[in-house]
Amino acid sequence: MAFPTDCKYVIIGAGIHGLSTAYHLALELKSSGKGCGDDIIVLDKGGIASGASGIACGVVRNNYYQPAMRELMAHSVNVWESDPESYSYHPVGYMQISCESMHEDVSSIYQQQQAIGYDSAFIDGEADCKSYMRALFSDWQAGNITSVLHEKKGGYANNTKSIYGLAGKAEAEGVRIITGVEVKGFNRVNGSSSAVRSVETNRGTLGCDYVIAGVGPWVRDVWNMLELPKQISVKSTDGIVHDNVDMWKYWQLEEGVLNVEPGEFLTNDGRQPPVMHVDTDAPLLSTVDGSVIEDGDIWGLYYKPDFHFGGIQGGAMPYPVETPVEELQLDPYGPASPEWISSPEFAHMWVSALAHCHKRFEGTMGKYHKEPSGGVGCFTPDSFPVFDEFCENVYIIADSNHGYKMLGVGKLVAEHIMGETSAFLKPFRFSRYAEGDLHPTSNSPFPWS
Repeated sequence: MAFPTDCKYVIIGAGIHGLSTAYHLALELKSSGKGCGDDIIVLDKGGIASGASGIACGVVRNNYYQPAMRELMAHSVNVWESDPESYSYHPVGYMQISCESMHEDVSSIYQQQQAIGYDSAFIDGEADCKSYMRALFSDWQAGNITSVLHEKKGGYANNTKSIYGLAGKAEAEGVRIITGVEVKGFNRVNGSSSAVRSVETNRGTLGCDYVIAGVGPWVRDVWNMLELPKQISVKSTDGIVHDNVDMWKYWQLEEGVLNVEPGEFLTNDGRQPPVMHVDTDAPLLSTVDGSVIEDGDIWGLYYKPDFHFGGIQGGAMPYPVETPVEELQLDPYGPASPEWISSPEFAHMWVSALAHCHKRFEGTMGKYHKEPSGGVGCFTPDSFPVFDEFCENVYIIADSNHGYKMLGVGKLVAEHIMGETSAFLKPFRFSRYAEGDLHPTSNSPFPWS
């Protein structure tokens, strides 16, 4: 098939953001009578779900300290719930289980969830938390837990299945998905305009009216092709301006799988458990030899039984990538090379953390399995997304590694392109850095919470 030479809308990336935007834009065009799915082409240098979306943990949650993130995620959960079968979505809920240093933050999240009508329960105090958790899991034994936020909505989705389901919905609306196409650059309109008139690829030049980039950890490359600033000024909430701040930074996200039958990790009444997230400052002892792994510092993990991964899947706190941003090379078929996926140190910590939480996981180090999930995440200066329009006709979805759960962002971007301003997207505009309109930060050990 000959490579096309022209298309009204070009979307880069066949992952969660690119395909969600394509599908919802096709619906918007059809309902408005201004076009159809045939006006949209999605390009991907690998294949559908070949990047970060294809190895995502798949957690869908609302648990954010930042009001704007919480409202955006409530919107996205509604989109997940609109077609759970196609999206391979499991609405099992989500639990944030925390120590005292996070108590105030988590209490605030609960109160604001109630204000927006998001169904959740808050359990307060160490004794009540222990009773609540043991009512769910008889072998619960985590220490120093003083609050539990139990979100009754949310859960997780099977990564590749959900992306292929999304691709099927887009193609049913006439969207063309072309894989094996790498974007090499952008051609601008002559004169004073900065608008892009065509996209250069390894297959040829593709003329366009509008470009949407939803490329996950490869956003730095698109950003550089558009000649956008590699360093910016950031005005902090105290009014101090910090110059020459790197626009992008990378963190390594380690995840793995414990090879036990997923059906062995159920609640006391035999149901699928919520996605579990535990942050605590209790001493963490090795499940191998009893040595001290963490003592006094806050640490965290997340986990869930997952039949797609064939075991208990999850991860722990990320760490910064030391390679300079401009030198970091990302594998074209995944956000990180396989040797970065997880380390022996991570495996020891994560399995020991599982054993800290549940007696059933004691002595299971030998069942750990290195699985292609996690990878390298590309973060913004404040570790929260940038959703904004650049160069007059390029919309960049820079998810700052919050991506997979944000299925609803593509719907909002599609509405923006059609002229409908969204209050959900406004807090994530690029100008917030210069304006000092930053998101509040929590006490979580995870940079995205």
